[in-house]
Amino acid sequence: MAGSHHISRRDFIKITTAAVGTAIGAAIGLPTIAYLIDPALKAGTTDAWIPLGKLVDFEVGKPTLATFTRSKVNGWEKSVNSYGVFVLRTSDTEALALSNKCTHLGCHVNWDTDKQEYICPCHDAQFGINGDVLGGPPPRPLDRFSGDQVKVEDGTLLIHFLEG
Repeated sequence: MAGSHHISRRDFIKITTAAVGTAIGAAIGLPTIAYLIDPALKAGTTDAWIPLGKLVDFEVGKPTLATFTRSKVNGWEKSVNSYGVFVLRTSDTEALALSNKCTHLGCHVNWDTDKQEYICPCHDAQFGINGDVLGGPPPRPLDRFSGDQVKVEDGTLLIHFLEG
């Protein structure tokens, strides 16, 4: 039998063992890898409507600080961050909310009742009651929530908060 190809029993067992081992390794390994890297691939931004309190509790024309916390899961790490906004009720039915973070370097601004402006203690930035820059190094006004980012439902003021 010229040209016939025979494989020894030993070589057949080696090839079969390698093929079965590879299949088992892939069946166990691929799902394990997917499980391990899945949290790192999930989207990092979240958004939500955050309740700040009853609208009637905010005095018209007087900025009032409202704070809230948000939990965030990043991979396997869970963190809780605190945020603050100044609520300025502009009428009986409307309000705007301004971030309490200075747009220069992110320090927390405070409302100065005597000067009628927000003051950043880090670099002496000043912002008007609506968040406009009055002086100092900030490149832009305070971040604001207004228009479709603010709503009142059942008397409760909510802001649409996007966390990145």
